[in-house]
Amino acid sequence: MGQGEGVGLTLAVDCGGGGIKGSVLDGDGTLRAPVIRVDTPYPLPPELFVKTLVELAGRLPRADRVTVGMPGMIRHGVVVATPHYVTRSGPRSRVDPDLLAEWSGYDARRAVTEAFGMPALVLNDAEVHGAGVVAGTGCELVLTLGTGLGSALFDGGRLAPHLELSHAPVRWGTTYDTYVGEPERRRLGDAFWSRRIRQVVDGLRPVFRWDRLYLGGGNSRLIRPEQVARMGDDVVIVPNTAGIVGGVRAWQLTGERNDPAS
Repeated sequence: MGQGEGVGLTLAVDCGGGGIKGSVLDGDGTLRAPVIRVDTPYPLPPELFVKTLVELAGRLPRADRVTVGMPGMIRHGVVVATPHYVTRSGPRSRVDPDLLAEWSGYDARRAVTEAFGMPALVLNDAEVHGAGVVAGTGCELVLTLGTGLGSALFDGGRLAPHLELSHAPVRWGTTYDTYVGEPERRRLGDAFWSRRIRQVVDGLRPVFRWDRLYLGGGNSRLIRPEQVARMGDDVVIVPNTAGIVGGVRAWQLTGERNDPAS
């Protein structure tokens, strides 16, 4: 059976700190509609989050299942922690204690399933991104560069348990999220920021011993070619559209069997 055989249409939604975008894809990962983007609203309680997804989907063709990628630690569709959506006005603004309480332990998968009336899969956004690009063999690490740093690890095409690498210290008092995130890119400029990305790659190489490293996210295209060349042949720059395309393959790589057509 081919990859797309027996699979209906998938609504794939890629949720970031600054924007939420989505489209509908067939079983082969081909877009059936242009990607639609809306700004991420703040403050963002869970109910408004789900409402935003439903409203976005209303502008797209009807699908049979939905895949949502969102920032943070997501375990079995339940939010353990999410960095941006607990803030008052967006990334790096003050945390709202009420939002923190609402999001902690929030069963996003159940909420999305009930709101859409169809099978749903809710993962970390870097994991969905990775599903769209990994070869499915060996140890493959995906790093997404955007508002902050996202990560996902695959072993033989299977998704490993999520680790919030972005919150690990890269130097005293500074996390990876801060060290290579969008504010630092703007402060440093692309040339110095690109050098910093290469240093991060060099530092992580002996930790993961990957067979391939994929650099994605909206800022990956800004890495200077000379720095990419110095990283080695095992490092690949991938398009940001993977965050949408991965919405189909994510069901396969996570071992999900809840396909509406199966």
